Amino acid sequence: MTMTLPQPLDGKRGPDGGEIGAVQSGWKLAVREFTRNKLAVTGLAILVFFVLLCFLGPVFYHGNILVSNLQNTNSPPGAGNPLGSDNQGFDELALIMKGGQAALEVGFFAAFVGIVIGALWGAVSGLAGGFLDAAMMRIVDIFLSVPYLFVVLIVAVKYGASVLSLSLIIGFFTWQIPARLIRGEVLSLRVRDFVAAARVAGSGRWRLINRHLLPNALGVVIVNVTFQIADAILAVSALGFLGFGLHYPNQDWGDMLSSGTEYMQAGYWWLIYPVGLCIVLVVMACNLVGDALRDSLDVRLRRR
Repeated sequence: MTMTLPQPLDGKRGPDGGEIGAVQSGWKLAVREFTRNKLAVTGLAILVFFVLLCFLGPVFYHGNILVSNLQNTNSPPGAGNPLGSDNQGFDELALIMKGGQAALEVGFFAAFVGIVIGALWGAVSGLAGGFLDAAMMRIVDIFLSVPYLFVVLIVAVKYGASVLSLSLIIGFFTWQIPARLIRGEVLSLRVRDFVAAARVAGSGRWRLINRHLLPNALGVVIVNVTFQIADAILAVSALGFLGFGLHYPNQDWGDMLSSGTEYMQAGYWWLIYPVGLCIVLVVMACNLVGDALRDSLDVRLRRR
């Protein structure tokens, strides 16, 4: 009597009789690994929640943030003011939405500026090598030695703080870490066979960077973006807390937190804890997503 072994669903078996799974692309494997990480999914959900709250929330919730209402100053959470009001009678929830818009805009735009400059700088440095590479990295070291928060303070005092100016300054002084990461990735990629084949085919340096090196270093770029966003949000919040951030009628979470600390001893907790929790949750979510992206995009860390 002969026995018939059960066949795998795709009809393929390995030489040792084991099943051979369907071949999947690297991006599909990365997405599968990312979705298996519960902390990463939680962090992504928190980010999506705050984006919807800050940018779509004002469409449905119209709190007072423009006209002072002295009869409603420092009111605790209740009907009409879910998170209470501040010392000007402004609705705290509406202020959190407004401040979140500025924080997220600065975070994303500053990260974009820093990543673009850093990716191009690191790719050119890593591909060039030699004296040019050494000179470009020394420039990176010089920028790293400059306390960029101090420079941002000077610019904010002299020229005034806006979402655009803060984003450009923070992005311009935070591209050094992405540049180093991209350079290291390019140094390992430039000796690969596909780069040598592209050189033989007549590809110039810019074509090598745009078509071969940066696309293959995209994983490093994506991971670093999340950390850049978190750092930019912390930077703009620190500026606002020190009193050099955005000002009325614009708001940011740091300004709100700074104003709330004046009433800490009075027991007005709704002026401090909600906005502080927003900063903590958004920064934590960015770091959770970044850690998970690093694990899912790096094949050496990916679980089989």
